[in-house]
Amino acid sequence: MGRGVTVPDANCDPSLSALERIPRSTLRDQVAERLRAAILGGDIPPGAPLVEIALSERFDVSRGPLREALRQLIEEGLVVTVPYTGTYVAPLSVEDVREIYSLRTALETFAFELIWDRRDRQFRSELVRRNAALIATIDAGDDRASIDTELAFHGLVYEMTGHRLLQRTWHGLRGRLQLYWAAHHRAHGRRGPRRDSHDSYIAAALGDDLAVMRAEIVEHMRRGTETTERFLRSRPPVLGKSKRGDIT
Repeated sequence: MGRGVTVPDANCDPSLSALERIPRSTLRDQVAERLRAAILGGDIPPGAPLVEIALSERFDVSRGPLREALRQLIEEGLVVTVPYTGTYVAPLSVEDVREIYSLRTALETFAFELIWDRRDRQFRSELVRRNAALIATIDAGDDRASIDTELAFHGLVYEMTGHRLLQRTWHGLRGRLQLYWAAHHRAHGRRGPRRDSHDSYIAAALGDDLAVMRAEIVEHMRRGTETTERFLRSRPPVLGKSKRGDIT
């Protein structure tokens, strides 16, 4: 038998662990994170087409992990697929905003109704803690982190319900909310919401009157709808049209 080349076993030699194959899921997650950052940072605008061939070349990956990353962002609501047309960054329109915020009003009201008599010390302290985390990201000027911490702040009530369908619906809205908030912050030159934007919300959530909480949710969502609508009306729709930053 001819002499062959002996390949060291990485399991036997710890020094070779760095040469082990990168897990497929890690590559997918890396591509998804780079795309997510480009979308939320405004480098790829809402409505911009995402072409697999160009993306594959840009990220130097095969179509498999790229498609997995796109599916992940579709599930998050950041990307949409239009039948017989293509895949796009989720568009931003006044109609979208009205639908999202009207649905959020109903969902968040329902969530508080479910947990109202179960609000305990842990809920109260966690709500305050999450608001403090949000304020810290605002003070740090970290826009991406402020969006994540604001989502976590509003997500607490959904987590407390234990209502799985409600939680899945909330999760499905998160991607669009990320897009809206990122665009709105850029439009106003802010690195997050105002520091006091949730003060009245917290006071109602920790209070004793459910009717006050319902009214606060309606007002909180109304403010969000109006400010986002004003911004969107100043921008033309871009779905399907090539703009700066499109990956085509």
